[in-house]
Amino acid sequence: MTEPRARRWRRSLRVLLVAVAGPTLAVGALTAPPAHAAADDIRINEVVTTGSVNDSVELYNKGTATVDLSGWILRDDNDSSKYAIASGTTLAPGGFVAFDVHNAFGLGSDDEARLYLADGTTLVDSFSWTQHSDPSWSRCPDGTGAFGSAALTLGAANDCGSGGISATAWPGGSSVATADTKNAFGSDMSGLYQEGSVLWAAQNSGKLWRLVPNGSTAWKADTANGWTSGKTLRFPGGSGTPDDEGVTLTGSGSGGGVYVASERNADSSGTSRLSVLKYDVSGTATTLSAATEWNLTSDLPSVGANLGLEGITWVPDATLTAAGFKDASTGAAYNPANYGSHTGGVFFVGVEGTGMIYGYVLQDGGTFTRVASVGSGMAGVMELQWEPQASRLWVVCDDTCSGQHRTLQINSSGVFATTDVYNRPSGMDNFNNEGFAVSGSDACSGGTKPVWWSDDSNDSGHALRRGTVTC
Repeated sequence: MTEPRARRWRRSLRVLLVAVAGPTLAVGALTAPPAHAAADDIRINEVVTTGSVNDSVELYNKGTATVDLSGWILRDDNDSSKYAIASGTTLAPGGFVAFDVHNAFGLGSDDEARLYLADGTTLVDSFSWTQHSDPSWSRCPDGTGAFGSAALTLGAANDCGSGGISATAWPGGSSVATADTKNAFGSDMSGLYQEGSVLWAAQNSGKLWRLVPNGSTAWKADTANGWTSGKTLRFPGGSGTPDDEGVTLTGSGSGGGVYVASERNADSSGTSRLSVLKYDVSGTATTLSAATEWNLTSDLPSVGANLGLEGITWVPDATLTAAGFKDASTGAAYNPANYGSHTGGVFFVGVEGTGMIYGYVLQDGGTFTRVASVGSGMAGVMELQWEPQASRLWVVCDDTCSGQHRTLQINSSGVFATTDVYNRPSGMDNFNNEGFAVSGSDACSGGTKPVWWSDDSNDSGHALRRGTVTC
């Protein structure tokens, strides 16, 4: 994503102001007597009144059975307001679902969120407040606790501050060097993925690059098979220009296709189109049309057109099942056999505007199922990278978060949780880094291995930089 520096500064300032402003008064949840056991298990769990996903209400199922929410109604403090939950909407035990209600009503600074059964008169749960969320009003613990100010985690477990993990120094060398020839790629370089001696790079002006080594510490464009100036990307059928922000591969490598995360069609830049696109990169053509598109827009909370999918990475099914990964769509252990033909893993995508991470099984043919929703704890997610040697998920923010990196691993409850928070290397300025790639274990030397960053702003004429991380 590229935007003027002044606008980026204002957005960063808004994030900072939200982070430091404290609540003055909030009224706790008021729960009406349940009409039946199923209703008693559904609770308003999070409310957001400000920011890029304002006017959002999250529900949580604290029970042991899946509940059909078809036709249930959300209101604010006005009885004439009405948001009807779509037919066929269900909520599994321990599951979360968030609704953007702004088309039905707005949530003000002194307001209320109320949940009713489909009859419109039986109150299930309510929560009122006397000032805007900062950035979120959240129950802690989920489903049963009191509401308080917390980080934004729509569609995932609330961040109740129990982690207590402080940022520490970068786990590698402090020095960082440029890794490209000056002005070789220009601005807009975003997602990265290293495949052996190849570095794949997504440039959000609608290009995909295949980079090869330029000596031992830098990269240059591959000059074979039409890759000299990168290849132009198109949506299926050859239409539009994906604003591609992230890139990853599956266990089949690039021979099985290159997967790109896009936040919009640049030819219609004011409209979100949160998609994962698969490309066949085996030929010599300089323009590539996606073989498959998984359009996730309707399944995710709405965000600004330039605040959508930024990062993408793929984690093998075998890794997830071995770690006891929990499928949020069922509330049970993840079972790949439930999803028929797919890539043999789960794709995790990161959203800039909310800082959320979502896991999807992308089934052949373009269907998909969301199996995880994870709050990163950061103001935005710009890159995701799975490091198989350490079984950890890297989550990267840009200059909005002063270049902070976090690592997540699957915990004893089967969900991804933060294990470490790292400051950027002390030798690197606060660049607009939107891409990050980790070398494989075969690159380890002297206890460290290379990592790579891409700078969307091409500061000082360089889009790529090199550092190290401990093996």
